[in-house]
Amino acid sequence: PQVCWLSPEQTAGKQKPYMYTQGQAVLNRSFFPCFDTPSVKFTYSATVKVPEGFTAVMSATTWEKQKDNTFVFKMSQPIPSYLIALVVGDIVSADVGPRSRVWAEPCLIEAAKKEYDGVIEEFLVVGEKLFGPYVWGRYDILFMPPSFPFGGMENPCLTFVTPCLLAGDRSLVDVIIHEISHSWFGNLVTNATWGEFWLNEGFTMYAQRRISTEVYGLPYTCLEAATGRALLRQHMDATGEDHPLNKLRVVIEPGFCLFLGINPDDTYNETPYEKGYCFVSYLAHLVGDQSKFDAFLQAYVNRFKFQSITADDTLGFFLEYFPELKEKGVDSIPGFEFDRWLNTPGWPPYLPDLSPGQQLMRPADELAELWAADGLNMEAIEAVDITGWRTYQLVYFLDQVLQKSPLPEGNVKRLSKMYPKISKAQNAELRLRWCQIVLKNNLEAEYSKVKDFLHSQGKQKYTLPLYRAMWGGSEATRALAMETFSATAPQLHVNVQNYVKKILGLGGAE
Repeated sequence: PQVCWLSPEQTAGKQKPYMYTQGQAVLNRSFFPCFDTPSVKFTYSATVKVPEGFTAVMSATTWEKQKDNTFVFKMSQPIPSYLIALVVGDIVSADVGPRSRVWAEPCLIEAAKKEYDGVIEEFLVVGEKLFGPYVWGRYDILFMPPSFPFGGMENPCLTFVTPCLLAGDRSLVDVIIHEISHSWFGNLVTNATWGEFWLNEGFTMYAQRRISTEVYGLPYTCLEAATGRALLRQHMDATGEDHPLNKLRVVIEPGFCLFLGINPDDTYNETPYEKGYCFVSYLAHLVGDQSKFDAFLQAYVNRFKFQSITADDTLGFFLEYFPELKEKGVDSIPGFEFDRWLNTPGWPPYLPDLSPGQQLMRPADELAELWAADGLNMEAIEAVDITGWRTYQLVYFLDQVLQKSPLPEGNVKRLSKMYPKISKAQNAELRLRWCQIVLKNNLEAEYSKVKDFLHSQGKQKYTLPLYRAMWGGSEATRALAMETFSATAPQLHVNVQNYVKKILGLGGAE
């Protein structure tokens, strides 16, 4: 299951096959013999021989090409098994910074270079200022074929990302900040068990938003965090707040895993990310001083680098670093006990203040209200200039429009005409929402955009919601779903194929 073999039609170039590995959480055992647990770290080396016309790359600190198309890799820093990754394909590279290059199929390399030239170094420098030295040497990005089902995978030295990030206008470059933040939280300091995945993802979300605040300012970061909180709300509403997976410390019974095949991947959801972010934000709130908390994070990384740790290690170090807080007994404040954060399912007891984002949310809320009205007030609508709005402000606006949909007859058609920046966007986050709005409002004239988007990529996060929307809609949208799936199924990852089959009632497993 770990080694993915793609036929030429599942690649961007459609000419040659492609192979990649995806080890997280416990799949690398099917790739090489290993202690397949994040609690064990090791260095590795590998020798990979590939056919002529193909290149191999790995998550390694050094690599060289030898004769007979043989590649030799060495990872000199200890890492857990899930971070070992290999790609073999028709791929080339281009430098985009002093310690960064982009890798992609030849047909995508120019777009990748243009999108990321000079961008990565800026994020790395801010990350180093906040969290300490970047220890991995290089930070390269590999743009995967369109059928890659995930947004990104933070393999050290070589992050794998979806080609959906190539929006053509740099409007999605900040998505890479999350993967860069894993260089400290996850890759350097790692959760010792998958039951405490929040140690990787909650700290990474916090680090991502710290870097984003330094680069883009607090209002924009608060707006992005608000979209994250909305996703957590949707997830908890769908599963029920008291679902056992909605706590930070998830129990994955070892015996259970062995005999019943419980995969830690099945515990993957918004909780470790967004509830984890809220807990780290709560710790910062207890400290009450951003620069002191930044210094703590640097000390934390320094103390536990190259180790795998538990939440008890983290929280013990926090109280040791701030003895005055330990003395106050902050770990057992009624309603906010550390134990409750870890072991009780449900909505986070503390939510960070996102009100600075209001200055960007308010205009988007007001504009969505105007578009949802029975008689459109075009004068008021035209008075709002959205040309300067960045991705998450537009995303927030579209989310509000979607919530208010279906809109009165004709409104979405006019909205589409008024804002080609949205309705003709190449930015995948905007395309997803625009397609959802088109389906919810039965705008048949633009069904082709839904089809085009599903033909262009196979990322799970974008593909499944659109099939759910089509299948939950009219006869016409159901027909569109069947037609699109039969045309695109061969280019989708097998897991995504199965999820879509389940949605469309064709068997398969959701």
